[in-house]
Amino acid sequence: MNTPASPLEGATIDTPKPPVIEARALTKHFGGTRHLFARTPTVYAVNGVSFAVQQGETFAIVGESGCGKSTLGRLLLRLIDATEGRVIYQGKDITQIDAASMRKLRREMQIIFQDPFASLNPGMTVGQIIGEPIALHGLAHGAARAERVAQLLRTVGLQPAYADRYPHEFSGGQRQRIGIARALAGEPKLIVGDEPVSALDVSVQAQVINLLEALKQDLGLTLIMVAHDLAVIRHMSDRVAVMYLGEIVELAQVDDLFDAPLHPYTQALLRAIPASTPAARRERPALSGDLPSPTAPPPGCRFHTRCPHAKPRCKDERPLSETLPEGRQVACHFWREIQNAGGGTPLVASVSPKLIERLGIYRERQALANSGV
Repeated sequence: MNTPASPLEGATIDTPKPPVIEARALTKHFGGTRHLFARTPTVYAVNGVSFAVQQGETFAIVGESGCGKSTLGRLLLRLIDATEGRVIYQGKDITQIDAASMRKLRREMQIIFQDPFASLNPGMTVGQIIGEPIALHGLAHGAARAERVAQLLRTVGLQPAYADRYPHEFSGGQRQRIGIARALAGEPKLIVGDEPVSALDVSVQAQVINLLEALKQDLGLTLIMVAHDLAVIRHMSDRVAVMYLGEIVELAQVDDLFDAPLHPYTQALLRAIPASTPAARRERPALSGDLPSPTAPPPGCRFHTRCPHAKPRCKDERPLSETLPEGRQVACHFWREIQNAGGGTPLVASVSPKLIERLGIYRERQALANSGV
């Protein structure tokens, strides 16, 4: 007697792909060292942060200045070592590997720094700056290296002849393009952008944003964007993590977070975005007090000293991050009550009309250039 074939026999089962990079309870403290007569204060920069980034995703980390987002970006690349926790890159715990192995991984993990003026060596030519990682990783030598530098300059929209010039001869936007070319030189899989457009004017921001989006599509990159410009984040991100005083308070798909923020801090951030017209002005949330010092973070929920919805429980008990069925995460004791009271109503973080106009113009010019017209 023949046994009937299982309906699953021969079928292809899609298994979820492992994340490109993952932070597990990542923590970083600075200071706390003892000197002759005293001990320096401990700065609690990052505290127990966990998340995962998938292949080809643009993952954004946002928050106020001093919230620890740039420190988190450097921890992911192990530019600084974590106090506790682990960073898993393509299944490997990179917090435990030696310096030689980490140097080999640097080719796959790169960073674009915030300041295009301070991040380039003024004593080196552009060709030397971009060519250094090519030589370091043994990717090309001699004429082949020079051709690779020229190709990278063309990729970021600069002329190959610029290879003989020095950084002081370029504008801020051009310097940031040079920084992007340097990051691409090792043919990376993951790039962390530490506020790569915050020091640039709006017209140059549009060019750099479009360039990063085009490179992501063409080269299959995974991007982690550290920023505080929420309009830019909504334009180019897939998911967003909101940080406050070293902790992630909310993590969601970009449209979900901007359309219906759950955490009171996220709501305050979105309402703080300047309105483009007087008719679009909205009531600002009442955030009392200043940002607490990271050397003495408040007990319980770290946001309770400024939260308009704070209750006694918030002062005593730290909220755990709750994962919702759709994968969204929020760390707040009373987010359901706040949402039911209308605190999570849609908040529009619109991109500036001028930025939209310049984005369109830039894309039209790029399309014409690619078509050879």
